[in-house]
Amino acid sequence: MCDTVTNSLQLVRSGQIKAYAVMAADRWPAAQDVPTVDEMGLRGIYMPFWSALWAPKGTPRDVLDKLNLAVGTALADPLIRQRLADIGQQVPSPELQTQEWLGTYHRSEIEKWWPIIKAANIKAQ
Repeated sequence: MCDTVTNSLQLVRSGQIKAYAVMAADRWPAAQDVPTVDEMGLRGIYMPFWSALWAPKGTPRDVLDKLNLAVGTALADPLIRQRLADIGQQVPSPELQTQEWLGTYHRSEIEKWWPIIKAANIKAQ
């Protein structure tokens, strides 16, 4: 299965399941003993799991800025960073925590996955 690290890391650590590879270019900091798909001979098959906060279309920029500042402040807190690391999450660097970066990244993910979704005739249910 392909799963998020937060769902499966404890199962891997306890030996209940075996992780064969992470679907990323680099080994996951929380599971350094698990090879990457590149190391397993499946070059470039990356499937990132990521999280973001969204606001309704038309939300005023000053509100978005306040939300972004609050999230950035929280993600800089050492206790929060440690808790996220404990469950296998990686906190992006501050330059990757901007609204502009997220918009660019989100568009690139749509451009990458939409042709695959269409070709496979995947429909929401």
